[in-house]
Amino acid sequence: MFPVGAEATIEQLTADPHPLLARLRAAEPVSWLPALNGWLVTRHDLALQVMKDAATFTVDDPRFSTAQVVGPSMLSLDADEHARHRTPFSRQFRPREIEDRFGDFVRAECARLVDGFVATGRAELRRALAGPLAVAVVADALGLDATDAKRVLAWYDAIVSTVAEISAGHEPDPGGAQAFGELRAHIEGSTAKPSLLADAARALALPEVVSNAAVLMFGGIETTEGMIANLVLHLLTNPSQLDVVRADPARIPDAVEESLRMEPAAAVVDRYATRDVELAGASIARGDLVTVSLTAANRDPAVFDNPDEFDLGRPNLRHQLAFARGPHFCLGIDLARLETRVAVEAVLDRLPGLALTDPATPAGLVFRKPDGVHVRWDAP
Repeated sequence: MFPVGAEATIEQLTADPHPLLARLRAAEPVSWLPALNGWLVTRHDLALQVMKDAATFTVDDPRFSTAQVVGPSMLSLDADEHARHRTPFSRQFRPREIEDRFGDFVRAECARLVDGFVATGRAELRRALAGPLAVAVVADALGLDATDAKRVLAWYDAIVSTVAEISAGHEPDPGGAQAFGELRAHIEGSTAKPSLLADAARALALPEVVSNAAVLMFGGIETTEGMIANLVLHLLTNPSQLDVVRADPARIPDAVEESLRMEPAAAVVDRYATRDVELAGASIARGDLVTVSLTAANRDPAVFDNPDEFDLGRPNLRHQLAFARGPHFCLGIDLARLETRVAVEAVLDRLPGLALTDPATPAGLVFRKPDGVHVRWDAP
């Protein structure tokens, strides 16, 4: 009944999913994929429908991968419980306050990181800039700035790896639970000083603060690192669009949005059907996994002309769904955009003649980014 979905493999979805997703979107926009043991939604309008209807398509299910690792959080709860967990944090991420709260820190950290390699003429920017910047900002936001950055990164790597293993249908590595235990101990000790976590602790029990902090940590690091790495890669492999940005740095925000459309750092979001429901002709049973492919929705030709082209001139860039929609719309969207914009401004300003030294492509089943962004420039 779903022949394209029946032949889909985890390997295809991980390496280069775009040809497969295009076939699914055209022929089976809601398709059963045995490889995922669930439904995959690939059309933009249907993706919006699923994400906005939390009463029918919920995250509140014991199989939800992130909850298996860190426990219940704003990411894995719906309705009143979701609001109770999210509200104490959302007050700190109001768009008008992001620049005031984080702008100077992000610019200073970017400058410090670039200072560390600018004289060498070569670097791998994902690990030299994107990752360390994301870690530093998350640590600062959560009041973990006194914790060694390598330790924070190790926790994040273990938690994200475990979530990805569960999403792929594998048994979780115990390293994720161990990393979460270490993170919990550090967070419990940090709530005594003024921070985002201390504010949240006034409204939530300590285990709830910890679970939500873990979600913010790996979400903030993973997606922002991917956003920066993917954008640098997209610009360096599209010279005409790089010229546009160099001529007018005010177009960098457009580049951020188009890069997110081309390759969302988080490729999919999972939901579970709360009732039997029909969606685009597919009969979804109560309890079925329904995965929304943000990657596929963002290349829907019904919404975006020439969707496989990187084009800053699109009139509807903000229709991209990389940050999801509905009640689980990404909390840190404006902070992630700020970090990505500042990082790209820094490399274009301070690394003249910037060019790739090795080909690279984004990859990943759940989180998509290049393994590395190896570049050279004209060193001073």
